[in-house]
Amino acid sequence: MTNSHAPLLETRQLELAYGAFKAVGGVDLRIHSGTIHTVIGPNGAGKTSLFHCLTGERRPTNGRILLDGRDITRQPAHGRVGLGMARSFQITSLFQELSVHENLRLAAQGVDGWKALNFWQRLDTRKRHIDTADEVLERLNLTERAGIPAGELSHGQQRILEVGMAICARPKLLLLDEPTSGMGIDDIPTMTRLIGELGKDHSILLIEHNMSIVMSISDTITVMNRGQVLVEGTPDSVRNDQRVREAYLGEAA
Repeated sequence: MTNSHAPLLETRQLELAYGAFKAVGGVDLRIHSGTIHTVIGPNGAGKTSLFHCLTGERRPTNGRILLDGRDITRQPAHGRVGLGMARSFQITSLFQELSVHENLRLAAQGVDGWKALNFWQRLDTRKRHIDTADEVLERLNLTERAGIPAGELSHGQQRILEVGMAICARPKLLLLDEPTSGMGIDDIPTMTRLIGELGKDHSILLIEHNMSIVMSISDTITVMNRGQVLVEGTPDSVRNDQRVREAYLGEAA
């Protein structure tokens, strides 16, 4: 029987070391279902290294990663997608020449893994992928741009499309790596609203540098410093913590 209070994603003494240097130094993290959990910290704090361990881009040198109680520490990145984990990247990674709709359809099709290469699939399987792309297009407010190449979108719209590609997998856990990075000031509110809305249907782990976004949409914030967890709590408790002010936000925050 599943423990309803158990975290969706958990790390136990997670470590990523490069020789004597520990980019991640014994991190215990618990992400609960139905929450937006944000990891922040100064440059070099270990946020991205932690993210890479969680998504399978790097193999930890010690510790464990559990998804829904299942040990995925040695599971490759593509295997984690099949278990309900999807991610966006800090640098936009789209099929630039393909249409916006095709990017989403391929993302939906990719959930099938090697089966996606089977040309003798039932027609209703393809329709299911198209329906998913249509649904996500509407959610992203990109329906009117469905037929144009993804490379012709503004940078902000490309970032939004990439998040849409991640949710085509209908993941249990959505991991977003600095989704507003490089976005213009006019596009940031759109992304903020999108993440907030996605938080109603998905559990989200977010790495973000924009403090106004972090404080407005997060349920829980983990502050990292020098590869370790410095503070964890609600936005209010983190905002008012003197250790956070000193390590990250600055005295004037």
